[in-house]
Amino acid sequence: MVTLKQLAKELNVSISTVSKALNNSVEIGEETVKRVKELAELYNYKPNKVALSLKQNKTKTIGVIIPDILNHFLAKVLFGIEREATKYGYNIITCISNESLEKEKDGLQLLANGSVDGFILSVAQETQIKNEIEHFKRTISQGLPIVMFDRVAHDVLCDKVIVDDFDATYNATLGLIAEKRKHIAFISTIDSLSVGKLRARGYNKALIENGNYEPYVLSIKKKDDSQKKILSFLKKNPQIDGVISADSSSGIIALNTAIKLGRKVPKDISVIGYASKSDSYHTIPKLTTIRQHAKEIGASAAQMLINRLQNKTTQEDVKTIIVKTSVIKSKSTL
Repeated sequence: MVTLKQLAKELNVSISTVSKALNNSVEIGEETVKRVKELAELYNYKPNKVALSLKQNKTKTIGVIIPDILNHFLAKVLFGIEREATKYGYNIITCISNESLEKEKDGLQLLANGSVDGFILSVAQETQIKNEIEHFKRTISQGLPIVMFDRVAHDVLCDKVIVDDFDATYNATLGLIAEKRKHIAFISTIDSLSVGKLRARGYNKALIENGNYEPYVLSIKKKDDSQKKILSFLKKNPQIDGVISADSSSGIIALNTAIKLGRKVPKDISVIGYASKSDSYHTIPKLTTIRQHAKEIGASAAQMLINRLQNKTTQEDVKTIIVKTSVIKSKSTL
């Protein structure tokens, strides 16, 4: 197997120059980087990652823990993390907590044993319900920084990337009020999560500040049949003329159910949901969505962690990035 020393000798440059060129260092000119990479590719050179890890006390690997791999939003965040990490020469190892506190703890413990340099994670549902945070603090005390995204533990001193959940739902509700909707409902399958609570508060504040609006709230539990619950809710409250959904699935179901009940969308009822562009294709008419920019969240989280790993900033110097959502108007609102 060819070595850095052999590449350097053939190119008539130092070993340090070859190493920096392969790692895209700004200290090395573009032409030299090109020459080094072309020769490395010709010889199929692969760095010895184990040796590098021992020498630098770094693995160049990031541990990512997400609650649900089937969640479209979280999957897109993961895509953003991986793409950004790759730009800086980092790999990722992903663990799925499946909303379990114990699995989240196991994932941290498994990867904290020399496998990764730090973590990016979204807090599991059970962890938020029990408000247990000691495993996060313990990991950070071991010298492994954590960046939390979307669902975060506010009492943990670490970098965070969040969405403007409160403001987004507040403004979406104001949008329905501006349409002269008088009976606006809020449907959520995530009321036990921090993001779900923030979205509910935004809805309630908009109603309180803008007159004598009665709240119509439907909380759907994991064990519930969402379609049956929403059908029953809309049948029981035929006066509802606007819906804010805290998640993509209930927004889609609410729109389809309203049409099934003979309601015209958006003439009789407007529907807005937190969802991606692709989610809106599952409804006719297309759903007006609150877009969270998942890939941007992932990229920002990766940038924050890599910056901390490379610059070794103090743990007290933590930051929170707020990613602004966008309301993408479509055919389900006026």
